[in-house]
Amino acid sequence: MSLPVLFGANVDPVWEDPGQPLRITQQVEKAGLDLVTVQDHPYQPRFYDAWTLISYLAGATKKVTFVPTVANLPLRPPAMLAKSAASLDVLAPGRVQLGLGTGAFWDAIEAMGGPRREPKEAVAALDEAIGITRLMWSGERSVRFKGEHYSLSGVHPGPAPSPDLGIWLGAYGPRMLALTGRKFVYWPDADHLRQLTLFALEVVPAVRAALAGWRSRPAEGRGGAGREQMDDGGCRDATVPRPCPDDPGSEPCVEQTHRLVEPGRVGPRLPGSGPTTC
Repeated sequence: MSLPVLFGANVDPVWEDPGQPLRITQQVEKAGLDLVTVQDHPYQPRFYDAWTLISYLAGATKKVTFVPTVANLPLRPPAMLAKSAASLDVLAPGRVQLGLGTGAFWDAIEAMGGPRREPKEAVAALDEAIGITRLMWSGERSVRFKGEHYSLSGVHPGPAPSPDLGIWLGAYGPRMLALTGRKFVYWPDADHLRQLTLFALEVVPAVRAALAGWRSRPAEGRGGAGREQMDDGGCRDATVPRPCPDDPGSEPCVEQTHRLVEPGRVGPRLPGSGPTTC
């Protein structure tokens, strides 16, 4: 199993400037990046609905892949979430992955009619949701599932997605890592671990050095307003920068990444790397 290096950018689903997410997404695709990630916080009044926005952006682009990071499972029943992802996979072949997590901001979730879950309950609900998602993607005529949090009672799945559609977990902590191990059985072998070590020793320092050089340039030469937004807005400890949402015209982050990475290059993916989300 290959482990590709994927580079992407987070696109904030803000609607104050209605066209901003599309402009940034088009620049991401033009730069040759692999992914656009969109956070899913339906209770946030400044945000579009994530799935509606992802569908719109997918229809306006041709190559880039979209990932919700991560889909708000407590507010989105997993059977419907699975159908939405499968539908988009059919309409935009190979250009969506389903990011799942346990949920957060429980006061806001509860205020919107969702359940409040303790950490153990949230992991158990995610476990069930993964099972339901796979059943909804199975292509079977009828599927059933009985869990503590979710159930299916003879539903007819469809459409059947392509093999490219996968489940990506936003996971850390013992329970979530254990769940990842149970549900996703692949683990790098010795050769992959050697590749990962070489990647960590060679590529990551080069990217960080280039970014350090960009940060040391005068503000007028690197899009000062966007850099201030990154410092104040919370994109920290990122190997690859994301577009600066308050200065979409200059996009120093995307342009810098485009210079560092040859589009189409693949190799092992460093654990913990991937799109930056804030």
